[in-house]
Formats: sequence, structure tokens, C-alpha cells
Amino acid sequence: MESEDLKNRSKQVALRVIRLIKAMEQDLASQTIASQIIRSATSISANYRSVCLAKSRKDFINKLRTCAEEADETAHWLELLIESNLFPPEKLLPLKTESEELTKIFLASIKTARDNS
Repeated sequence: MESEDLKNRSKQVALRVIRLIKAMEQDLASQTIASQIIRSATSISANYRSVCLAKSRKDFINKLRTCAEEADETAHWLELLIESNLFPPEKLLPLKTESEELTKIFLASIKTARDNS
């Protein structure tokens, strides 16, 4: 997958989460999860941009690992929103799937980078 594609996909996850946060209730549980998920989702795209500027293979792998962790964390918060019924699951499942796919892509890229060392 091209780096521009991943830049766009990770940015779209961030934008979708921003819109999700705006639509969430203002209760304590929702806002607590909202503050966590906004951090992890926006971090995916910010860190992936950093991956594209990595100075070495080691730097590249470390930054990709951060992207994978943030994408996985985003999926976690989405799971909590789904399982707690704080937001309609049908609206969250595509976003959760995308977060999981990004996690898998980043992990596969890490493996490839290690194998090519």
C-alpha cells in the first residue's frame, strides 16, 4: 500500500472520530471515552506522517509500532462504546473495522521492514 493511501486512511479515521465526538452525549462516561479516543485516533495519522520521514529503518519500525498501538487503542475505545451502548453500534462498526485493518497493515509493515533488514 502506498504511503499516501495510508496517510489518507489514517487521517480519515481521525476525522470520523472527530465527527463522532461531536455527536456523543455529554455525560461523564461518554466524555471520558471521547477524550481518550480523540487522542488515540488523531495520533494515528500524526504518527504515520512521522513514519514517512523516518531517519533509519529502526526509527521507521519504532514509529510504525506507535501507529499500530494507537490504531489498536482506537479500536478498543470503539469496542467500549459499542458494548456499553453509549452510541449506536451500526455507526461505529465500520470505524472499528478500519482501525483494526490499519493495525494489521502497520504490524505487517513492521514485519516486512524487519525481514528486509
